[in-house]
Amino acid sequence: MQAIHTKSFKEQISEGIPTELPSLKPYETEINHAPKRKEILSEEEKKLALRNALRYFEPKHHATLLPEFKDELEKYGRIYMYRLRPDYRMYARPISEYPGKSEQAKAIMLMIQNNLDYAVAQHPHELITYGGNGAVFQNWAQYRLTMKYLSEMTDEQTLVMYSGHPMGLFPSHKDAPRVVVTNGMVIPNYSKPDDWEKMNALGVSQYGQMTAGSYMYIGPQGIVHGTTITVLNGFRKIKKNPEGSLFVTSGLGGMSGAQPKAGNIAGCVTVCAEVNPKITHIRHSQGWINEVIENVDELVIRVRKAQAEKEVVSIAYLGNIVDVWERFDAENIHIDLGSDQTSLHNPWAGGYYPVGISFEESNELMANNPELFKTKVKETLVRHAAAVNKHTAKGTYFFDYGNAFLLEASRAGADVMAIDGIHFKYPSYVQDIMGPMCFDYGFGPFRWVCASGKPEDLAKTDQIACDVLEEMAKTAPIEIQQQMQDNIKWIKEAQKNKLVVGSQARILYADAEGRMKIAEAFNKAIAKNEIGYVILGRDHHDVSGTDSPYRETSNIYDGSSFTADMAIHNVIGDSFRGATWVSIHNGGGVGWGEVINGGFGMVLDGTEDSDRRLKSMLFWDVNNGIARRNWARNEGAIFAIKRAMETQPLLKVTIPNVVDDELFKMV
Repeated sequence: MQAIHTKSFKEQISEGIPTELPSLKPYETEINHAPKRKEILSEEEKKLALRNALRYFEPKHHATLLPEFKDELEKYGRIYMYRLRPDYRMYARPISEYPGKSEQAKAIMLMIQNNLDYAVAQHPHELITYGGNGAVFQNWAQYRLTMKYLSEMTDEQTLVMYSGHPMGLFPSHKDAPRVVVTNGMVIPNYSKPDDWEKMNALGVSQYGQMTAGSYMYIGPQGIVHGTTITVLNGFRKIKKNPEGSLFVTSGLGGMSGAQPKAGNIAGCVTVCAEVNPKITHIRHSQGWINEVIENVDELVIRVRKAQAEKEVVSIAYLGNIVDVWERFDAENIHIDLGSDQTSLHNPWAGGYYPVGISFEESNELMANNPELFKTKVKETLVRHAAAVNKHTAKGTYFFDYGNAFLLEASRAGADVMAIDGIHFKYPSYVQDIMGPMCFDYGFGPFRWVCASGKPEDLAKTDQIACDVLEEMAKTAPIEIQQQMQDNIKWIKEAQKNKLVVGSQARILYADAEGRMKIAEAFNKAIAKNEIGYVILGRDHHDVSGTDSPYRETSNIYDGSSFTADMAIHNVIGDSFRGATWVSIHNGGGVGWGEVINGGFGMVLDGTEDSDRRLKSMLFWDVNNGIARRNWARNEGAIFAIKRAMETQPLLKVTIPNVVDDELFKMV
């Protein structure tokens, strides 16, 4: 017997996995779906995957669900449990609309639904937020059960999440995190891409990306600000005015979709290539791109016009980025800044597409002949790098955007290595830009969400943050004045740039002092009933949260860039200093086995408890990373940690002694 839903939203949330199965749902072709994952399980492992999936359901349903789940596994390479997809619309509702005994838990439900909002998520029916495989959950049973637990929990319990699976509610206390999340935390020797494919197909682990599986993604805005700063500082680095200058890159997915908007804010001409028609037109309809061009001849004409007239315009090229680099070389179109933001952490399963083959043909090849697809991708990476090299020889400044482009290109045999054969010939954007200019000084992607869902609350928080930053800028040292002014300009223009997709959220780059003062001001405004609750968080891509040798910690030169102590300590420290939820992931951004990411969420409710927690946790969350960067002898971090010790007498950090290089000439 199949149930017909006549229940309210709150009742459906509280229900969890229904006693009676909901009706089968048609496969909606207009939705942007994840590509079929490759065949990787043996026949016995397929049976194990099915047993694993069926354990969520009462035995009376097993005979109905077994053939259905077997069909999903064969068709898509995963068991998503489409039948369990809720009938209600998926979006971040005002916090008051969620059932529950804990306001903190309601805030987490809000953030989970925001990650799965159709306007936010890359593959919403597969519970994937961005990056091709950045999942919130592995299947819809996990989603339903998690929401049920959150609707039941009190502030004396903690929900434990194992890679999308809600292990259960455990007794704790009000100052403990309400939720503790891990994603992909596997034994190190089993952390290769195929290990992920197998464990994910079995339903026992998932790739949480950076903020998908930790419920802190806020749409492309989350990276627009960082990309804007990167592009602006890239032009500053080459001493070029953005006006009339050309920035060429690729990728329009969940994270990379921010690039055209960032180019517009920076004030340059942006060309961003994307092979997926659906996501291209979504970004265009959302206003993140000005124009879409499908013919490379037309693109050449349009770019020349934009350069000559010094337009501020973003152009999506619906096609392969290699065609752009090669054609612009042949036409002698000068590229000032170049990068790439395809999902090369996931090169064999939809993160990067081969040149000369259509999008549809590529997806077929990926599923039916993965080895040939892999060969074609490697060949494309070699061509891609060769074309980039031709442009850099003409003066283009190219940087790796931390998406594993240079790493995968090197593995494919492309000409991307430096003369020493150890390092890459092009820097990571963190090495050259974000590390020394932002992370070392403690500046990173602080973000907040207005739990009321009211645009007027977001406008008020924008003004509060701006007032705090302007006051701080009056006495800020010269070393961080540029960062302060960039952020003041950003927050003043945030409303104008229409950055909100999904929840009423905002991001800006702030240091520990800025984050604490802004959060404190929010908490006071909540206490006065001027605004509703505010949910604080950050990207894992930050000062302390991530140990990633090819990205966030690529400007750590003491030999410790491959260690992950910082990210682990970050999450442990956040947990007992007052975070509402914490998460630790393997693999976000650059691939499984390549990085460890830590993140948090914190609910401000206007109470003295919130004030105490925010001051304790935010100070640690940033200064943990500055301390590590200081110990690596990073000049900006040494300055920043000494300044932090002056403001907090209880902080005592070991400062490195720097060796005079001249001494090595004597021995």
